[in-house]
Amino acid sequence: MLRVGIVAGEASGDVLGADLIRACKQSSPDIQFEGIGGPLMASAGCNILFPSEKLAVMGLLEVAGRYYELATIRTKLIRYYLSNPPDIFIGIDAPDFNLTVEQKLKKAGVKTVHYVGPTVWAWRSGRLNKIKHAVDLMLVLFPFEVPIYENNGIKVLYAGHPAVEKYLSREDKLILKQRLGIAPQKQVVTFMPGSRKTEINRILPIQLQVIEQICKDNPDYQFITNVLSENDLCWVKQIVSKMISDKYKSNIKIYNNRSKDVLTVADAGLLASGTITLEALLAQLPMVIMYKMNWLSYKVIRSMVTIQYASLPNLLSGKQVVPEFLQDDCIPGKITPVLLGLLNKDVRKKQLDEFEIVQKQLKQIDRTTLAKEILNLVK
Repeated sequence: MLRVGIVAGEASGDVLGADLIRACKQSSPDIQFEGIGGPLMASAGCNILFPSEKLAVMGLLEVAGRYYELATIRTKLIRYYLSNPPDIFIGIDAPDFNLTVEQKLKKAGVKTVHYVGPTVWAWRSGRLNKIKHAVDLMLVLFPFEVPIYENNGIKVLYAGHPAVEKYLSREDKLILKQRLGIAPQKQVVTFMPGSRKTEINRILPIQLQVIEQICKDNPDYQFITNVLSENDLCWVKQIVSKMISDKYKSNIKIYNNRSKDVLTVADAGLLASGTITLEALLAQLPMVIMYKMNWLSYKVIRSMVTIQYASLPNLLSGKQVVPEFLQDDCIPGKITPVLLGLLNKDVRKKQLDEFEIVQKQLKQIDRTTLAKEILNLVK
């Protein structure tokens, strides 16, 4: 019986982990998974040793503030796996946490896989040396990543992004509006503050200020968002209740685990930079991108980054297709007119034409094939 250790550090990793677990179980029904994950991985059959929300931290200072807790979890996890070694260990994203675990386990003879290549093409390229000694197989989401790892002697497989398959088919907007309880004549704006609690706390208040500004002149707009857990649902509702005046609260709808519908039905999007921006591109949703973190974390990271853009649509296009409002520029007065401008036909078309080009470059290999590539490491 095969045993697999697995660690996913946040909500997007929980999605990837759950898909991978199900695919592996199709190839090897008796396979066992245990490690760090969220509710989706648990429902797919993973024995959860620590919840993934413990690892969901973004920003240098935020990580530093929880360093002892994270280091303690990692130490306990490594000791557990070394005392009862799995056949394979799969680290999903969270490279600062997972690469150390992978390095220790590989040294002990455990086959290691890292799913979602660290952004060595953007910053901290020195990690490639550590990756080479920690990982038996690197799974990357984007085709441009493959030669980077190959040129550094790291076995790599282009897995593709799971969102590509998810958005191959899209429903009619009028049907979706009916299903989501949105009046057919309403113009719809999706806002996404991120999946980590630290992101929600910092970004959602700014988004709500934008919404208030728009509602004052356009009270018929419908604003919608999606969360990935019941905890996030309660937290977002609490912030909305505190910040939005009573006369505009009916303009906001919050859904749970309906990200595809929420992105597909909208006419424009105000999104935190992250994986959701790729999903919006695939959903053909014109968007404005924003992000804000602790100012010192931003200064340090900005000094180390070697790329021009922060968002995936712009990185994949190789040019600024989507407006980005980062850090000091992330203020409602700047964002609001640009977001409203996306409802202009010509502005929308310019973004959507570029999205079509990017979408043709992306694909996803069959999950069963991906599972077999991983399991072949121990055959």
